[in-house]
Amino acid sequence: MNPEPDASKRRAFAFAGKPDVNDLILPSLKTSHALTGPAPKADAHAHNRAVRGDVAHIRYAGQVFVSHYAVPMPRAVGAAGAVLRNAGREDAEAIGSLPAGEIFNLLDKAGGWAWGQQGEDGLVGYLPLTALEP
Repeated sequence: MNPEPDASKRRAFAFAGKPDVNDLILPSLKTSHALTGPAPKADAHAHNRAVRGDVAHIRYAGQVFVSHYAVPMPRAVGAAGAVLRNAGREDAEAIGSLPAGEIFNLLDKAGGWAWGQQGEDGLVGYLPLTALEP
């Protein structure tokens, strides 16, 4: 048993003959995620940055703070092509169009709409899910 009576000073895990887990984790936290000031503001009008308030492309892990990071699922645009919109609604502003066969990297889907990025570094927006091939 751990002889330390104060729970806040007890080791998280103790393995005989092994280093304390806190000795392995805490030093890296002190340097890798130090708070050094305000984060730079992202360009709100950047249509090629796959970052939303709740989810971001996995490539932005460690650069932006969101609750989820998504690995893109490449999907081909259907034969009719598709209009890329800035919101998941038919009346939302059109920001581009994708021709048939174009690769759309799907990052999220909800309410009949797909959110993602055209190719690897193209426009980011919403398409109807029906515009993508299964």
